[in-house]
Amino acid sequence: MSISTEQGEAQSTARRNWMAVLARAPREALQSALDVALDHAKAPAYEWLRAPDIGLAMVRGRIGGTGDAFNLGEVTVTRATLRVSLADGSTPVGVAVHMGRDKERARLAALADALLQSPLHHARMQTHVIQPLAASIEEAKQRKQGEAAATKVEFFTMVRGE
Repeated sequence: MSISTEQGEAQSTARRNWMAVLARAPREALQSALDVALDHAKAPAYEWLRAPDIGLAMVRGRIGGTGDAFNLGEVTVTRATLRVSLADGSTPVGVAVHMGRDKERARLAALADALLQSPLHHARMQTHVIQPLAASIEEAKQRKQGEAAATKVEFFTMVRGE
């Protein structure tokens, strides 16, 4: 495997990870994190390649996680694609897809994705957007797991004496 292939896979994995965070982040948290990352300045100019659009996606499931796939149902999704014009002349394309009907959230996530692809903004976006949002999402997940664990009931069977 060549070094460029390994770098490409690493970049693909990194983007997949930040896209997962952006897809799960609430709009308010995403907006405030972007404000901090951009120093409360106006966001860079961008053009829509695909304005925020609401549609449906089929959700598939597997019994036990390993069985045959089946169509579970449809969920509402919002998607958006934009191209950012940066000061260095680069024009990264940002994409966003998330469950729900929030068009502004899709715009913010697509903008963050585009800025994360820019060497000028990547480190700052990682530090001020992705890391805090990922920590917040993980904290919420742990809290939900704790609440669910508190309601767990252990059943056991008693054997009758002979």
